[in-house]
Amino acid sequence: MTRDVNDSLRREIYRSKKVIVLLLLFMMILVQGCSTGSADDIDSAESNKETGVNNGGTLKIVRGSDATSMDPHFVTNISTADVLYQKVYETLVVPDEDMNIQPNLAKEWEQIDDVTWEFKLEEDVKFHDGEPFNAEAVQKTFDRLLDPETGSPQADKIGMVEEIKIIDEYTVQFLLSEPYSPLLSILAANEGSIISPKLIEEDPKEIANNPVGTGPFKFDNWESGDEILLTKNENYWGEEPHIDNVKFIIVPEDATRIAMIETGEAHISDQIPVTEIDRIENSPTLKMERAEGLGSEFIGFNTQKEPFDDVLVRKAISHAIERESIITGVFNGVGTLSTSTMSPKVSGFTENVEPYEYDTNKAKTLLEEAGYSDGFELTLLTADFKERINLAEVIQSQLKGINVDVNIQTLEYGAYIEATDKGEGHMFNGSWGNATGDGDYNQYNLFHTNSMGTSGNLFFYSNEEVDHLIEEGRKEQDPKVRDDIYEETQQIEMEDAVYVPIRTVEHLAAYNKDKVEGLNVSPVSYLILDDVKIIE
Repeated sequence: MTRDVNDSLRREIYRSKKVIVLLLLFMMILVQGCSTGSADDIDSAESNKETGVNNGGTLKIVRGSDATSMDPHFVTNISTADVLYQKVYETLVVPDEDMNIQPNLAKEWEQIDDVTWEFKLEEDVKFHDGEPFNAEAVQKTFDRLLDPETGSPQADKIGMVEEIKIIDEYTVQFLLSEPYSPLLSILAANEGSIISPKLIEEDPKEIANNPVGTGPFKFDNWESGDEILLTKNENYWGEEPHIDNVKFIIVPEDATRIAMIETGEAHISDQIPVTEIDRIENSPTLKMERAEGLGSEFIGFNTQKEPFDDVLVRKAISHAIERESIITGVFNGVGTLSTSTMSPKVSGFTENVEPYEYDTNKAKTLLEEAGYSDGFELTLLTADFKERINLAEVIQSQLKGINVDVNIQTLEYGAYIEATDKGEGHMFNGSWGNATGDGDYNQYNLFHTNSMGTSGNLFFYSNEEVDHLIEEGRKEQDPKVRDDIYEETQQIEMEDAVYVPIRTVEHLAAYNKDKVEGLNVSPVSYLILDDVKIIE
């Protein structure tokens, strides 16, 4: 009994001491919370104060033209693809800055034989609508792309895929009808974007307006001609972005875009006219990111439209264009004089193709031989970018020297794409942004008969020998033999005077260095936002 009383007393004393200790600890925490913190906390706070870097915020990107579609199976230009690629949509594999293929949604792969490729997929990945990413999602995406009823202009790029075979939930095989060396490079491009199977099944037409992928950003809204808004995917399977939102703002006027960045109203512009370079370089707040590109710019001929269905006329025009002065006078020395539609960074490029030399006398002789000694009139299509318009005007001036009258038709970019896809006009200011680093992406899309129109062959050019060589190049496994094949195709294309090469593109992006950091531009010209942070 006494022991019980003593024990009870001891317990009360213990409880009292415990309460006192807890009160003291609580007071210490309060004091610590109101203090400047530990040395590490102080260093971190001072560092953030000094850098002003903010994890979050809305990144504002101003661009001159709107997107044409949100459906990767129908996107045919790099500018539109940049809104979606590795932002909303992801691919099985992805190129690094040197265009070497790296894992992405597929963590590993193996070429089992010449016509069988197997991919092991990442697990625990979900689409923005909550659907699981798995082998079935891969199968549905590529089945849709290859389905003739879909009518995708991208289908021929993987037309040799006969079947997407599900091995298990996270293993899938691509079974080909024949060897296809560039397969990985296509799967790493925008064409390889993996789409939500639920969206494909329930409302495939809605993909053009409301894309659903697995990427670090979710599509939020598209006000045509105004802006496109992406928001951070809070359930992203990979490393989450530093920013909360990405807003693409459509601002057609070049000077206005630069002014918006300079004042901090926007952060980045990814469509920089060469006429604004001096202004950017002399600005105390602006900085420019430059990247040697995979793309090229050229003057294209519609080879099926009279008089350009005559190779003599095409050669005459080629001889009448003075290319060197265009690089300095129109493009302000940005980019380098090209010899074909292929950049030196693209596999299959050759230095052995020689464009037509500038020779107006030769041009006049060829026109006379073709029956156009008095010249003729033509329509040149151009997008409404300042340097493209300037280029058109220079071409117009140069061709006057051989009695050819050029009517320039300037179109908003979307309208320009539509017009050239339909083969309107006799000539056009063209460009091709290689998205893979592989020569097949140029040769098949630009010159194969099957690619006429939307797929890329805006020359409406058809040559059986070139078609055969391109098809052989796709199958060939030996890189040296492939290079030889592509050199031969480029020689024939130049002999047929399908286009006039102008320059190899250098990609430019301007940003406010006081407002944003971490921007990179890929060789394809995509804005890489992985490391981008907003500075406050």
